[in-house]
Amino acid sequence: MVYQFSNSGTNMATTIASVHLFLVIMTSGLSFHKAAGIETEKVALLKLKQGLLDPSHRLSSWVGDDCCKWIGVVCSNRTGHVIKLNLRSLEDDGIDGKFGGEISHSLLDLKYLNYLDLSMNNFEGTKIPKFIGSLERLRYLNLSAASFSGRIPPQLGNLSRLIYLDLKEYFDLNAYSDESSQNDLQWISGLYSLRHLNLEGANLSRASAYWLQAVSMLPSLSELHLSSCGLSLLPPSLPSSNLTSLSVLVLSNNGFNSTIPQWLFQLRNLVHLDLSFDELGGSILGAFPNTTSLEKLKKMGSLCKLKTLILSENDLNGEITELIDVLSGCNYSSLEHLNLGFNKLGGVLPNSTGNLYNLQSLLLWENSFVGSIPISLGNLSNLKELYLSNN
Repeated sequence: MVYQFSNSGTNMATTIASVHLFLVIMTSGLSFHKAAGIETEKVALLKLKQGLLDPSHRLSSWVGDDCCKWIGVVCSNRTGHVIKLNLRSLEDDGIDGKFGGEISHSLLDLKYLNYLDLSMNNFEGTKIPKFIGSLERLRYLNLSAASFSGRIPPQLGNLSRLIYLDLKEYFDLNAYSDESSQNDLQWISGLYSLRHLNLEGANLSRASAYWLQAVSMLPSLSELHLSSCGLSLLPPSLPSSNLTSLSVLVLSNNGFNSTIPQWLFQLRNLVHLDLSFDELGGSILGAFPNTTSLEKLKKMGSLCKLKTLILSENDLNGEITELIDVLSGCNYSSLEHLNLGFNKLGGVLPNSTGNLYNLQSLLLWENSFVGSIPISLGNLSNLKELYLSNN
């Protein structure tokens, strides 16, 4: 019995030693694989540097073995892999200090990259690289004001994990007027994780008939910026109820030439609405005819959450009294900025204006108001801007 116990102990010790050796070998193999992967990422960054023009010498720090210490490069604390690349031009760089040149395919070797910012640079009219759409882990992409040209590559629609996409004025103004810069929006249907979309200035004239339907397919979208996109149609109805998360909507400087549709006031989480310079006409509350102010408020539930309402530089008419009564009828009005300047609004500025306690700016210049300024405006202790000229 003693002999068998001793032999069993020896076997167990041998087994433990074997398992330990196996773990050491596996750990060494994983460490080697990890080190090899990180070395690949370092080489990829050096290839990227080689292709870029760097007149301000910002990438002079890209030397040495540890690429995680290089300017603009962020690595995971857990794995050591490159996860973030921020090459946004700095204000101190000036016009002549921006990055330019060629964006190397070596970016594809940064397989753990989830954040890429190349904004505010000068790529001198080169096209946005299609291969960016293969960086499948990207959650943040900013190519705004980087002087690219041509259409937005539809391959960007493959970035299904993307949460933030900013292509605001991505183009080189000197190379943007031709037909080759007209974009559609079919590609955004694959961006079902997207929360922030900024396409300001992009030519979306090809998508004018279906842009609202396209963005309605993005269920998590909370910010949408489509200012100056050449859109000519503001649909009278919402194709689906998917935009329930939308909090910021900027559609300024488009040639809609229509009235304000009812669905805009049914976006229950809206806090910022900008429809300035849109050739809008008719009454602001024209979508709700023959109803009382209280009934309008019930149907326009989003107005009580609005912090910013900008409807300036349009052709809107009707009396302002009812709009202010509706806005001030909220149990708690969040409104901080109200801009109705340069329209054809008339009527008397009502005493209920003084109930908009959170107002910081009230811009009503260039309209046709009559009567005196209500004393209740003195209640607006947070007010910083008040423009009532030319009424």
